[in-house]
Amino acid sequence: MTFDFAPPPQVSLPTSADSAARLGRMLEPAEWASAGIPLLRNPREVVAGLHDRHRPVPSTAVVAVLDTQERVTASASFTEFTGAPDGWEFRNALLAHLRRVIPHDLRLRVPVRTAVLLYCREGEPLWTETDGAWMWGLRDACTLHGLRCGAYITLTPDRWQVLGEGRGGRRPRPSTAAEPVTAAHRTGTETAAGRMEVRRTTAAHPEAPHTAAQLPTASNRSTVRRTGGGVPEAHRHTAAR
Repeated sequence: MTFDFAPPPQVSLPTSADSAARLGRMLEPAEWASAGIPLLRNPREVVAGLHDRHRPVPSTAVVAVLDTQERVTASASFTEFTGAPDGWEFRNALLAHLRRVIPHDLRLRVPVRTAVLLYCREGEPLWTETDGAWMWGLRDACTLHGLRCGAYITLTPDRWQVLGEGRGGRRPRPSTAAEPVTAAHRTGTETAAGRMEVRRTTAAHPEAPHTAAQLPTASNRSTVRRTGGGVPEAHRHTAAR
């Protein structure tokens, strides 16, 4: 006779506990909207700039740090982890990439720079559990890096959407001028450095001052013969004619 033993109840408890903890590390749209996230003055320009710079594909996250004028001072992109979305894992990934591209601002009493997150994925631009985990991770990473938590933007095949707001638009098209602009910027930097080096070299070897030996002497000048009357001889012959 054989007996089938059911697994003890405590075997499934860790999985249930992990799921409950994971669900607690995500933010819903209502929580995100009430968190006082600063609005972007021109989200279309921010999305277009990050799209041209990183060319994200589905499952790619792009984190960017903006200054007070909403100019990108640093950015990084990476691929999402496989498996169930967990805000703790997303927080660690965001924090690791922020530490690589920009120093922290923990010494400031009030954050000055703002971090925004652009996440490229398939599907509709509606809130999902993955979005909620990214929101939680972004907010926590900003706190640990001394930044203000900024907008969370989804990029789907057809459009972009700032979650928690009503603003969105068509997905930007890849700009053909993105690579040439970068190359021109690098070339301009190298050219400027080259000109500076030339100036330094020229300044290190100033032009030698003229000496008496280099100046024209009186013996090299053509002299005009004068006659006793004090008038040049050439003029006297002309007058005689």
